[in-house]
Amino acid sequence: MDIGALTWALTIGLVLVLLAVDLVLAVVRPHQVKIGEAAAWSVFYVLFALLFGVWFTLAHGGQAGTEYFVGYLVEKSLSVDNLFVFVIIMSTFAVPEAHQHKVLTFGIVLALALRGVFIAVGATLLALFSFVFLVFGLLLLYTAVQLFRHRNEDPDVEDNVVVKTARRVLPITDDYDGGRLFTRAEGRRMATPLFVVLLAIGSIDVLFALDSIPAVFGITSEPYVVFVANAFALLGLRALFFLVKGLLDRLVYLSTGLSLILAFIGVKLILHWAHKDVDPRVPEVPTLLSLGVIVVVLTVVTVASLLKTRRDPSAKARPGSLRARRPQPADHP
Repeated sequence: MDIGALTWALTIGLVLVLLAVDLVLAVVRPHQVKIGEAAAWSVFYVLFALLFGVWFTLAHGGQAGTEYFVGYLVEKSLSVDNLFVFVIIMSTFAVPEAHQHKVLTFGIVLALALRGVFIAVGATLLALFSFVFLVFGLLLLYTAVQLFRHRNEDPDVEDNVVVKTARRVLPITDDYDGGRLFTRAEGRRMATPLFVVLLAIGSIDVLFALDSIPAVFGITSEPYVVFVANAFALLGLRALFFLVKGLLDRLVYLSTGLSLILAFIGVKLILHWAHKDVDPRVPEVPTLLSLGVIVVVLTVVTVASLLKTRRDPSAKARPGSLRARRPQPADHP
């Protein structure tokens, strides 16, 4: 697949324009996002991603188009887990609804920048060392096991090392001061809780990138496809948050489904490494089969979750964690 510099430049420019629109709406007109507005933006971003996929397929062929659509579906499904954690962060720090739009938009900008670095590093390593496919595969298998083991837990946002460090070294106000990141109080310049929230979202997204980036590289080795799949999935994340945050609690089996998807792609990467470096007779997993598995898992997980919560309204979904939550003193009276 030959992706020229002009295509890269136009794509990055397009992503920046979409981010700029979001930033203007978030900073110039902070407001509580209603369901109708969130639904309209969600439909816009999904249609945009689909139309881009149609163009990409026509321009670069069916195989490239299939890789894009599967990569986008993987990123979109994994991004739902991001939403769980965003809800926890907003709740933990009591972010006013009028400022949640701004937090999510800045968080997505930070996430895109961090993932751009991850994609560049990952693509370089894969081009230089084929055993990196094995490393990525084992990483995804480990992540899948940890996510399944701790599928009924919430990540401890306050235990995040970046958040703890910020609280220790920065003077932080108690109020949000109109949604500013920094303000003057008590005669000195201080950070507001909104700045700490952004640090929490950005640092936690690094952990998400450790599974989502290798997962898409398990679908395609083309950095451009990995980038656009991540970019379009993240761009729609802000609107999706406001649209479905009230429904997330019902997806009780989502973490289980995501762990299965990560494990499947991990095995796919290991088979690809074995096919290249060990024995060409080792079978590889076709991209269309990957698409089928992902769609089936997500469908079964969604239906089973809705049936479960209908029978047991007290059942509540958890985002899952990659490590066991430390027991709190209140847990052991």
